[in-house]
Amino acid sequence: MKPRVFSADVDVGPRSLPGALAVPEEPDGLIIFAHGSGSSRFSPRNAYAARVLQERGFATLLFDLLTEAESADRRNVFDIDMLARRVSEAIDWARADARTRTLPIGLFGASTGAGAA
Repeated sequence: MKPRVFSADVDVGPRSLPGALAVPEEPDGLIIFAHGSGSSRFSPRNAYAARVLQERGFATLLFDLLTEAESADRRNVFDIDMLARRVSEAIDWARADARTRTLPIGLFGASTGAGAA
């Protein structure tokens, strides 16, 4: 039986980066997604991976690593240092949020997102 999952749109970090938080009942941990090469929280592959993790009892946070304006400059997609800072800001956000603050955190990244993670 699949666990019930609470889902909410959230604003992550000091830049209020848009994200999607999903928390099943009694989660075992939180997986923060670091998208790769210009992907976003709407990536079908990442959404699928997040659903599978949720079914196995993990909370997930998919969020955009770049603001809309930053996404317009393709160089930002490959700025691993900046992307890593955004992942760190997401961890700080999760540590402060009442829904996730007590959960162990794991990172899930692909492509440039793996470098950022």
